[in-house]
Amino acid sequence: MRAAILIAVMAIVTALLRFLPFLIFRKNTPAYITYLGKVLPSAIIGMLVIYCLRDTDVMSSSHGIPEFAAAAIVVLLQAKWRNSLLSIVAGTVSYMLLVQVLF
Repeated sequence: MRAAILIAVMAIVTALLRFLPFLIFRKNTPAYITYLGKVLPSAIIGMLVIYCLRDTDVMSSSHGIPEFAAAAIVVLLQAKWRNSLLSIVAGTVSYMLLVQVLF
């Protein structure tokens, strides 16, 4: 029961933080908020890519092939269909298959 309450509180706080700018700036959104809304998603994705690939050892037996192949799949799917969920799931599944089956 305690875990359910904690999860509910975290979900409410997360939703509130996401909706708060829209509630505060109903019609007149400041230019810097609009700018951040445009540039932050790309910056966050870039940081995630660096974080995910930072410990890739290209001198190991797999030479980083599973990591870079999965990343290439994500990039290609995102460029073609612009569906983040599809790209993330396909990249994760392809990486796990490459690591478990081939390497």
